[in-house]
Amino acid sequence: MTKYSVILPTYNERENLPIITYLLAKMFKENNLDWEIVIVDDNSPDGTQDVAKQLVKLYGEDHINLKTRAGKLGLGTAYKFALDYVKGDFVIIMDADFSHHPEAIPQLIAKQKEKDYDIVTGTRYAGNGGVYGWNLKRKLISRGANFLASELLRPKVSDLTGSFRLYKKNVLAKIIEVTQSKGYVFQMEMVVRARSLGFSIAEVPIAFVDRLYGQSKLGGDEIVGYLKGVWTLFSTV
Repeated sequence: MTKYSVILPTYNERENLPIITYLLAKMFKENNLDWEIVIVDDNSPDGTQDVAKQLVKLYGEDHINLKTRAGKLGLGTAYKFALDYVKGDFVIIMDADFSHHPEAIPQLIAKQKEKDYDIVTGTRYAGNGGVYGWNLKRKLISRGANFLASELLRPKVSDLTGSFRLYKKNVLAKIIEVTQSKGYVFQMEMVVRARSLGFSIAEVPIAFVDRLYGQSKLGGDEIVGYLKGVWTLFSTV
């Protein structure tokens, strides 16, 4: 049976982690899918690791794999770190803060099977996809960031900064190997690199809901870094 691995990078997600894990487990069971969740925690000070250890006991080590790191080392390195422990044929990346609902995963899987796509990415900006819970300023920033990157990089993907995706494991490994960015630029560069390497990409409209608990980690430094990242990719890829 095909196995699906979910990578959940966490930092201060104590409240969200049990909810997203329950919903993932429920969805996989209802769809009769073989699954695991690889939690990569960057030494969260809020007790996220303690919650994760309880989830291992509850669901079993065959379904929950907790891996820890000494500090906050970034999203891109978390995925690369987790790949060494992933046992699935496909890897799903998503936010642990409940912004991405697991109910969309069967749609990603079904789309992948249509034409054996290498990557299926959730999009907020096509079909019936959308963003809920953001104020106008944040929506404009996100739309503007996607428009700028799309015009400069031409990746033929409507949502470059989205982080809800399904990858073939070997494809993700190849892309990560050549991806250089950190932080929020990482997701964008992964799509651009995937296109340059000739991998096939499909999209599925999704609903993005602002995080349930905790605070967003997006700030001014990340926005400046994003703009620098777009220019770097435009100049080099």
